[in-house]
Amino acid sequence: MREFIIQIAKTIGKILISPMLILFLVTKNKETILIDIRRWAKIVDLTNNSDLANLLYLLYKYPEFRNLYYYRIKKGGFIGFALMQPLKIFYKECPSLFLYCDNIGAGLFIQHGFSTIVSAESIGENCWINQQVTIGYTNKTDCPKIGNNVTISSGAKVIGKVTINDCVKVGANAVVVKDVPPNCVVVGVPAYIIKRDGVKVKEQLV
Repeated sequence: MREFIIQIAKTIGKILISPMLILFLVTKNKETILIDIRRWAKIVDLTNNSDLANLLYLLYKYPEFRNLYYYRIKKGGFIGFALMQPLKIFYKECPSLFLYCDNIGAGLFIQHGFSTIVSAESIGENCWINQQVTIGYTNKTDCPKIGNNVTISSGAKVIGKVTINDCVKVGANAVVVKDVPPNCVVVGVPAYIIKRDGVKVKEQLV
């Protein structure tokens, strides 16, 4: 009985959120949105559903996904941007998640978007950002560049004109103010390397 009620609730939620499909139909950014959908669906364990069914569920269930979706729509042409303005009144974003970035690669996953600010020059593909993360400027022009397959954990700060290279994990509450080489794990304040290419180390960032 409980499972039946849950399924009914999910179905109602998808129906209520269905006007958001209009944005998908008019955007030029469909391929990127589909990659986002598939990555989120894999992470949150949505199986045996179509991409559009998963899109509706993600939009209904996760306000963080809504922020990312609106970001993609904004980048996908004026028609979608114009149509999304009235929809945002009814289908609200996560209010404390801010995406200020000219180029965000496909497959970004945002887990718990509470109090998270992303102000980057660019973000690569298949990145993962947790809650209370700050990626931002030290002045009017200097902000980070984030590579592919980067994870930035809860409470971390990545500040200034730094490059986080591919396949890096930034530990919880770390403060990164220098470039991070690829295939590393960094922790601490200021951040230092504790694993490089799968091998435990203790190295300062330079």
